[in-house]
Amino acid sequence: MYTGLHHSHILLRYFVLIMLVVVIAMSLIGLVTKKPFGKLNDKFSLYLLIFTHLQLLVGLILYFVSPKVQFSADTMKNASLRYWAVEHIVGMLVAIALITVARISSKKLTQDSAKHMRLLVLNGVALILIIAIIFHSGRPIL
Repeated sequence: MYTGLHHSHILLRYFVLIMLVVVIAMSLIGLVTKKPFGKLNDKFSLYLLIFTHLQLLVGLILYFVSPKVQFSADTMKNASLRYWAVEHIVGMLVAIALITVARISSKKLTQDSAKHMRLLVLNGVALILIIAIIFHSGRPIL
């Protein structure tokens, strides 16, 4: 069970990162060229939200069955155990919250440029946070 969940979590990571880059690029292009916020922009931000929450679901299940996550007196003293028990989950929850807020709040805006800007800024911060957390673990992104 752990191996299947772990592989799913790894595979979904690529979908999330690709969709995040696509949404950021589409928002930047839309903002610079003053294009209207179209159905394609909306669909890609929805797909990003879906993949992100699917990744969250698999990650939460994995969090409770993983041998890397341990709750003991030594957890905070050991950098590797602390990373998996605290730092990874907190950082990723913040990134997921940013992606979710970007999608929800952009839907409520009326101006196309404001929608592009909201998706660009919040998803950009989420991408930077995700990359920083991955680098902090010592693992390669790809």
